[in-house]
Order: sequence, then C-alpha cells, then structure tokens
Amino acid sequence: MSKGIFIVGTDTDVGKTIVTAGIMHVLRSNGYNATYFKAALSGALEVNDKLVPGDTKIVSEVSNLKESYENITPYVYRSAVSPHLASKIEKKPIDLNVIMKKYEYLKKKYDYIIAEGSGGIICPLIDDERGVYTLENLIKDLNMSVILVARAGLGTINHTVLTVKYIESLGINIKGIIINNYVQNLLCNDNIKMIEKFTKLPIIGKLKNIENLNENMVQAIRINSEKAFSVNTIIKCLD
Repeated sequence: MSKGIFIVGTDTDVGKTIVTAGIMHVLRSNGYNATYFKAALSGALEVNDKLVPGDTKIVSEVSNLKESYENITPYVYRSAVSPHLASKIEKKPIDLNVIMKKYEYLKKKYDYIIAEGSGGIICPLIDDERGVYTLENLIKDLNMSVILVARAGLGTINHTVLTVKYIESLGINIKGIIINNYVQNLLCNDNIKMIEKFTKLPIIGKLKNIENLNENMVQAIRINSEKAFSVNTIIKCLD
C-alpha cells in the first residue's frame, strides 16, 4: 500500500510546483520510489502542436521521474483558467473515474505519491448539473492529508491562517506548512512566528527565494530543496 501527501497552496502561483518538485527530488535522490500526481492542469504549454503540462514537466525533470505525463496528469488544458472553466472552453469534461483509475495505477507502481492541487483549496475542478466538485472534494476522495504551501512575505499571515482554519473545518488533516520564497529578514521571520502561533502547526521547510530561476531551474530547485527539506521529516508526513 503506497503512502502519500497532497500539496495545497494558499492560492494560485504561491509556488506549489517548485515546492513539489523539491520534495520529489529529495525523496527520489534518496532512493524512495515516489511519483508525482496532478489530476488536472490548465495553462499548458504548446510545443510542436502538442500540449505539454508545464508543472508536470518541471517536477519530472527535477526529480528524474520517467512516468508518462498522461498517467500523472490525466487532464491537460491550454486555457490558463480554473480547470472547471478550461474544460468547458475546450469541451473536454473531467471524468472522476479517469482520475481515480490513474491514481490507482500509480498506487500499485509506486511506494509514495506526492499530489499537487490546482490553485487553492476551493479551486473548482468540475461544475455541471450535479454540482461543483472542488479540490477539497478530491482530497477527501483520495483520503489524503495535506501540506500547505504559503508565501513568506507581506499578507501571508492572513492567507495562511484562513486557509488552515478552513481546511481543518473540513476534517482534512494538515501535516504542516512549507514557506516558499523565504528571505532571511525581520518580516519573513516574524510572519513565520505568527503563523506558528495562530495555527499550532509545524513549519516543515523554508524554501529560499531563488533568483533568476529560469536560468538554471532544475539545478537551482535541487540545490535549494536539499537545504530546505529533511527527507526524514517528509517521510513522517506521508500516510
């Protein structure tokens, strides 16, 4: 039986993919049979008339994961909007059965699954006549605990605490918080201290701000994640 964790962000563009790539690298470079999973991705890249899931590509390259993209990201959309809207625009509705089959396939093949969400906890994946199906519903259906990724800078206390309280109200277990774009200064350090006081959750990693990330992305994420994440701490979060 495989173990896993779901990576959730306080909102869009908080850095979930960079954090997830770092976690995957730390696990796989230490010999753990881990895979990535993202049920739906919007805003995909178009390369030679083919859609390429950018987040999946980054994580796979950083962690040397060779799994087929279609198995780890079953739904890929060109439109850079929420998956529920992208699926309507592109007339490609999300079928939960497909997501669950891909997830079960990965559970049989890998010992650990690091799943990444799309947007924040309330991001809609499906909106049809049956109602709205959001990221929180998927996390519950997969029976996973979460790690929350939060920003380090101004505004993060409010975003992080509200997200934590909401997730807890759903009955979803939060293993801890990862701070992204961390800078060693008074503001960031005080933000972290206040988040710990308000949430009573552990800070399980602080990923430093990576300047000029696009110049050598793969190596930069690897180096910084090795400094930020303890493999033993990550393993303890997986269930």
